[in-house]
Amino acid sequence: MDADAADAFGAATPSEPGGLLDTLGVAAVVLDADGRIRLWSPQAHELFGWSADEALGRYAAHMLVSEDDSGLALDLFAQVMEGGGSWSGVFPIRHKDGSNRLVEFRNMRLTDRDGALYALGIAADHTVVRGIERNLALSAQLVAQSPTGVAVADTDLRLVLVNGALERITGRSADSCLGRPAADHLPFEDRDDVEAAMRQVLESGTPLLSRASTERAPARGEDGRAWRVSYFRLEGSTGRVIGVAVTMIDVTEQFRADQRSAQARRRLALIADASTRIGTTLDLEQTARELADTVVPDLADIAAVDVLDTVIQARSTTRAPTAPAHFRALAVKTAYPTSAADAADPVGEITRYEADRLVTRCVTTGRTVHLAHVGAEDLPHVARDEPAATVLAHAGLHSYLAVPLIARGEVLGALDLKRARNPQPFTEDDILLAEELAARAAVCIDNARWYQTQLQAATTLQRHLLPRTPPDSPGLQVASRYQPAGAAGHAGGDWFDIIPLADGTTALVVGDVMGSGIKAAATMGQLRTATRTLARLGLQPAEILRHLDQLTGELEETIATCVYALCAPYAQTCHIALAGHPPPALLLPGKAPVLLELPTGAPLGAAEDVLFTTTSFALPPGARLFLYTDGLVETRRHSIDTRINALLRHLTGPRLPLEATCDRLLAALPDPESHDDIALLIAEATTDAPPGPQSGTPPTRGSGLS
Repeated sequence: MDADAADAFGAATPSEPGGLLDTLGVAAVVLDADGRIRLWSPQAHELFGWSADEALGRYAAHMLVSEDDSGLALDLFAQVMEGGGSWSGVFPIRHKDGSNRLVEFRNMRLTDRDGALYALGIAADHTVVRGIERNLALSAQLVAQSPTGVAVADTDLRLVLVNGALERITGRSADSCLGRPAADHLPFEDRDDVEAAMRQVLESGTPLLSRASTERAPARGEDGRAWRVSYFRLEGSTGRVIGVAVTMIDVTEQFRADQRSAQARRRLALIADASTRIGTTLDLEQTARELADTVVPDLADIAAVDVLDTVIQARSTTRAPTAPAHFRALAVKTAYPTSAADAADPVGEITRYEADRLVTRCVTTGRTVHLAHVGAEDLPHVARDEPAATVLAHAGLHSYLAVPLIARGEVLGALDLKRARNPQPFTEDDILLAEELAARAAVCIDNARWYQTQLQAATTLQRHLLPRTPPDSPGLQVASRYQPAGAAGHAGGDWFDIIPLADGTTALVVGDVMGSGIKAAATMGQLRTATRTLARLGLQPAEILRHLDQLTGELEETIATCVYALCAPYAQTCHIALAGHPPPALLLPGKAPVLLELPTGAPLGAAEDVLFTTTSFALPPGARLFLYTDGLVETRRHSIDTRINALLRHLTGPRLPLEATCDRLLAALPDPESHDDIALLIAEATTDAPPGPQSGTPPTRGSGLS
């Protein structure tokens, strides 16, 4: 008994009739022992064309059989009535309209309580019966022998039919499934989606065709099967809804091929993305963050970029296989909030990893370390310590990669990749992609670390060459600042100097060597040393610039600007000359700040036979002289006149101490996006009486010809 029959048998009320008998049009006719028609069903009227009034009481053989077939008909009737048993077969019948039709009969003898005999004939059109037989046979064979999984559920979505292919797919026999909820026994991942689809089809009658679905909960790391699923509503011949049919075709190979193609496209896109995202600056930490941002989440759930501390310190060492390694964490990135981030080394910290750690093996051998499946015994070799291993276990770490960062033949560090939420293990294709990204990033990291190494050397050299503490200057108070370019701390060629001279005067110098880095810092050192030597010769500012111009011309591809001021505060005078440098500002007591109008001159080393001019002006007690490089005032968005006016505005107002004035100017004026360094020197004449000889008569305006 199938599931439908069992349900109908146990029901308290009759179920709805099926439509098969209506489709067959089964007619019932009863004949008495003489062959007269005693009962005539409405279906007999439809099949033979005679109404009950026309048929009842007439001899069936005379009305329904042609003369040629009447003898055979009477013999068959006699056979049934004499107890020869029932007879079934196909017999030609004459329709009321005169045509002959083949009708399939089932004839049997009946006996009433009085012993009277009757013949019951059940008949159906032969063509209809054979058509239904063919359809049923075809349907049964298609369902039974089809490689496509087929299931039929009733209107309550309980299985009433499961074919052999579906039994093999699910691994369950039909007997264990019939009568149970279809969504529980079909192998699809989303049970609610399956049930919703079946209900939708039952209610609307519109089929859902070729819907993609994957296998329910495959084991971790295994590829589940994929299906193309279609849902159809089943209706009887009368339109009564019988249930819903589900067909499923295995498309796993196509699905996996599509996945591989999609993964290949994603890998190419990731490599293309990396070429634009990694190495946008020469900042080491920023480059490491860009690498981590690129690989998460497309390649890993958790990524860390760690560089060997010896690399940061620019020390070349030979690593023994059993030696530990010291790493500095530069970047950590997660695809989602996870406790696994707590197991990573904090950015900026240096951590020692013993030789048994996988990341140490990675940088020691210069080869990728791959754990497709991380077990409990592997975690102590992945994590930095036991608590971190516990955190990674709770976070669900199941696959691990450590990829060396190698540039120019040197191992710089490692790219550490983990998967926890992503159920797939790292594959060989993932390794190739990770190594490609690591190789590209390693070159950028190497460039950044060498740039920072040279930058640190240049900055150290420059700060060593600049005066650390302004020397005591008779009759002057001095404050100074040097600020490298931007937040990255770029070292340039700006410098300042304060040179007390034997006659009680003080030389104030601010200069700017074009360029940056070690070369600019070294050139600055040469010019500063030459300036200090020339200052002690008692030369006028213009003469000193002339000699510096000659020296600069002898240096390869060097141009510099300079302002040289010789202050005689006890004589209340200042003598000054420019070599292509921004003009100083002067603030006299009780007056507004002004920009000194001086001959600009040409930059040092820019041309031959340049005329430098010395200009003298009064420097009374309380007067302030402001010397600076162009990095203080220049921006790309504003004209130099606008920026000079901004400088003068900031010098207006209540007088602040010199140090506070330096801080205020550096906080307000420089462009945050500028890549130029800044030198600033402020001198204020005091009212102290002169202790020794000074030239009270300022020299007349003179000149020096280079």
